[in-house]
Amino acid sequence: MLAIAMKSEYQYDVDILKVIFMLAIHELGEAIIGDLTQFEISKEEKEKIEHVAVHKILGNLLEGRMIEELFLEFDSHQTQEALFAYQCDKLECDLQSKLYDEEGCVNLTKQEGNKTMEDKRVKALLEAGASWSTMWLKFGQQVYPYDDNFKAVSNYAINNNIGEERKRRK
Repeated sequence: MLAIAMKSEYQYDVDILKVIFMLAIHELGEAIIGDLTQFEISKEEKEKIEHVAVHKILGNLLEGRMIEELFLEFDSHQTQEALFAYQCDKLECDLQSKLYDEEGCVNLTKQEGNKTMEDKRVKALLEAGASWSTMWLKFGQQVYPYDDNFKAVSNYAINNNIGEERKRRK
């Protein structure tokens, strides 16, 4: 839904159906290996085991090779659609953390073994007084290739309660 909204609001020149397909299939590998973060495993190692898992899953499907090519395109971030989909994937996660924070769904600072807390950038943001979700949003701006529109949405989330509308409807 974020991809559709970003395309609509900012008039990106992307094939939105291809983007949506990429976003759906990129989760396939995580369904097998788990949603490992950059704090648990290197990007290269995750990519390696995820590609093996996806190839194994898709190997016997009639459209498997085409689906796998889209999966690999997403991972490359080299085409307009792949980069746009990647930005959507990363921002969606950060926006979800903001909603969790606002709604008090989970206390992410009290998770035993949370390797995220060991990262120097994370520590610096939290020590500067950022909430957990603000830290995630600012961290995302530092490490992901967000363009100006994705940064603007991220900044909006930092400066506003994004779940307010949902609360008013209840």
